[in-house]
Amino acid sequence: MTVKRIVANIATNDVSQAKRFYGDVLELNLAMDLGWIRTYASASAQGHTSQLSVASEGGSGTAVPDLSIEVDNIDEVYSRMQNEGFNITYQLVEEPWGVRRFYVEDPFGKLVNILEHSDA
Repeated sequence: MTVKRIVANIATNDVSQAKRFYGDVLELNLAMDLGWIRTYASASAQGHTSQLSVASEGGSGTAVPDLSIEVDNIDEVYSRMQNEGFNITYQLVEEPWGVRRFYVEDPFGKLVNILEHSDA
């Protein structure tokens, strides 16, 4: 299993307010816009990507998670989280926007969205 990326998420009632700060001033590119969530990204010369999302909801009526972590084998991670007894607050599901994901609380009470793109 490999972690492919980690994205910080910011909860807001108005995702459009992020454009001026993250897009215009910091010159991050709008990488994704689903209306309720916008992800801004910038690639470095070393090939690493910095990403940040602002969201009014977590999708499918869920809360905005503190972090989103993309993995290459969600079934393995889901099984590990269950076996270790972590609190899964949103069960593994295929979402209409093309990801399989679940929510889990980390040891510090942070809500973490673990996801894998369906076409991966």
